[in-house]
Amino acid sequence: MGSAGRAMTRTGLRTVPRAATGTGRWTVTRAFSWPGARARERSAPQDVTRSLPWTVTWGLLAAWAIHDTEELATMAGWAHRARPRLESRFPQVPWERLEVSQRHVNVAIGLMGVVMAGASALGARTGGRSPVFQAALAGFGLHGAAHLAQAAATRGYTPGVVTAPVVVIPFSVWAWRRLRSAGVPVSSGRSGWAAVAAFPVVLGGVHALAHALTGSRHPDDSVRTGAARPRPAARRARPTGRDRWF
Repeated sequence: MGSAGRAMTRTGLRTVPRAATGTGRWTVTRAFSWPGARARERSAPQDVTRSLPWTVTWGLLAAWAIHDTEELATMAGWAHRARPRLESRFPQVPWERLEVSQRHVNVAIGLMGVVMAGASALGARTGGRSPVFQAALAGFGLHGAAHLAQAAATRGYTPGVVTAPVVVIPFSVWAWRRLRSAGVPVSSGRSGWAAVAAFPVVLGGVHALAHALTGSRHPDDSVRTGAARPRPAARRARPTGRDRWF
């Protein structure tokens, strides 16, 4: 064997005749790979994920829309109507500060819709791998559990508690199962908890921005309760003639 043949053997290559073409030329093919190369091939990440249905990623936006439709219809004025019961049970809570106007609710839900739409789009684009999508999905599920806890603590209805057990929590559990069955890597450990903790921060930021855009979170008492607006005091007539002196 010549020097070229020995070199090819050392590098794991060999020359074989191209008999199929009948040209008599020689071509170089890989005969084997060294153990180190095999180990690198085995350690290389393999894409074993299956296609993720759009109902998992965009379904998050749809489930959120159903849930927040309930909150849109009930949140404004709820604290005022339930205030006597809430103050007797939790007198230390400033319930009057938790009242919000319908305008504030509309703006806050609209802003949150932008956030959820962006998270769903990232999830659809990355096949569910996006940390933002997974954080939104986890926060959405915990948000549903928080609704149940609030209703149990107040012993009554709270905005969003109807759709929480029938839409929010079932969808979140189903979506996580579909992610795992599709082989999608799921955030865990510190990164996972940090992503979950960011969801209430985003929710608070949305309400703060809605407060800044609407000017005030507190609704007008006359609009909220249906009471008549107090009439302004009548202006005193300016004294003229004799009244000016006596």
